[in-house]
Amino acid sequence: MSGTTTAAAALRRRAAGAGANRWVVLVVLCVSLLLVAVDATVLHVAVPAVTEDLKPGAIELLWIVDVYPLVCASLLILFGTLGDRVGRRRILLLGYGLFGLASALAALARDPQILILARALLGVGGAMIMPATLSILRQVFPDRRERALAIGVWSAVAAVGAAVGPLLGGFLLEHFWWGSVFLVNIPLMLVSLPVGRLLLPESKGAGDGPWDVAGALTAAAGLFGVVFGVKRLGGGEPGVLTVAPLVLGAVLLVLFVRRQRRRAQPLVDLRMFARPAFSTSVGCIVLAMLALVGLELIAAQYLQLVLGLSPLETGLRLLPLTFAAMAAGLAGARMLRRFGPRLMVSFGFGLTAVSVLLLTAMGGTDNPSLLVSAFVVLGFGLETTLFGAYESMLSEAPPDQAGGAAAVGETSYQLGAGIGIALLGSVMNAAYAPGLSHVPGVPSDASTAAGHSLGEAYDVAGRLGGPVGVALRRAAQDSFVHGLHVTLLVSAGLLVLGAAMALRLPRTMQCGEEAAPKLELPAPREREMADSRVSV
Repeated sequence: MSGTTTAAAALRRRAAGAGANRWVVLVVLCVSLLLVAVDATVLHVAVPAVTEDLKPGAIELLWIVDVYPLVCASLLILFGTLGDRVGRRRILLLGYGLFGLASALAALARDPQILILARALLGVGGAMIMPATLSILRQVFPDRRERALAIGVWSAVAAVGAAVGPLLGGFLLEHFWWGSVFLVNIPLMLVSLPVGRLLLPESKGAGDGPWDVAGALTAAAGLFGVVFGVKRLGGGEPGVLTVAPLVLGAVLLVLFVRRQRRRAQPLVDLRMFARPAFSTSVGCIVLAMLALVGLELIAAQYLQLVLGLSPLETGLRLLPLTFAAMAAGLAGARMLRRFGPRLMVSFGFGLTAVSVLLLTAMGGTDNPSLLVSAFVVLGFGLETTLFGAYESMLSEAPPDQAGGAAAVGETSYQLGAGIGIALLGSVMNAAYAPGLSHVPGVPSDASTAAGHSLGEAYDVAGRLGGPVGVALRRAAQDSFVHGLHVTLLVSAGLLVLGAAMALRLPRTMQCGEEAAPKLELPAPREREMADSRVSV
């Protein structure tokens, strides 16, 4: 056998091995995503238990819930672009370690301040993990058809994490204290660290020029200031401490954009935003999360505080939403090929808006069939939207900018989530509080306290007791349901706006295969000499 034949056979074996390994990489990346997805939702059903045990104020409670997406959104560009330079697997593994340590700190927290700090550290770990998973996926699946399938599996796992979070949290709260909801991260981290180190390939971008440390810090500070200011506005706290961070954050983001345009090797190639598919996909991700993430927290409170369901029952009620999202993720690649990004994302937005309007029929009594139907439509519509938007965004990004593009996408997701909690929370509070201002027999200071939250209203009603307490409790429930309906209508309007925005996406899915990573082969002259030596 000639040396050329032998070399060709070896090359085919290596190519076959690489083809098999990329699916193993997908499995490891999905486990990474599961780690973050579970933690993002596991706290939602534990909010009442945390409130009862730690007695946080209204602002502290918002920080406990919101600091994770706030910090994560602020640092995604920093760690996403750093992974392009020093190695995405390296950043991913560091994120695992920090995530585990922060989970232990959160579980052992005995006051709101420590829990807020732990949640902030979890946000740092999540910022390391999330863009790394998407950028590695972008690199190991150069063919768009295979990448669409991989993103569908990836997004289905995200839906599994969203389901496992509330369900697991509800189960743990039935048997243990609220801190146990954070301990579930530690076994996942202990498995992910050694497995990721053994199986994940190291992946880097071009790495031309020095990493822009000043630019990364400017982006982080700007994003933090903007989200922090919006969060305080959502908490009903206008003033210098709200306007100053908001204005400063906006100024820093403008400076970041100007700096990136001047640099020969920018952290994020802003020319990507000149592509309609990329910029529109980013906008669709922001609007989808802006419209819906706050509703998840409000829905959990509705199910527990208005309908009186246990945390475990609350998690079970949310399962249909997750199963529908899983189905949409697994069917997403086929839908994208058949209908194209424009129709798919617009349809997803419209379907989600219908489900949100359907939920306005909820009242003070339980209606399981209505909730199941609405949650199924909502889960399928939301996942269809996010799948089409993420796939279009990643496919428009150059491979060398995979980390930066993934960071932009995840920043959009987290930014939309953080602003959504603040915005919809503000709408909810504005619609809820007036209904408690003139309850007969309730003192003005008690009415003011009850107007902060439904849980606090229940506490005030319990202290008042008698017919007055019963009247306050009933008024608080009615006001909460009214506020929920108003919030749903605002959310539906944002979803319709997203459907209109998605009309700028391409009609069809362009499936041209990209250049795969090149194998290091000898030069032609050297290969001929090597072949002759082997033949001899």
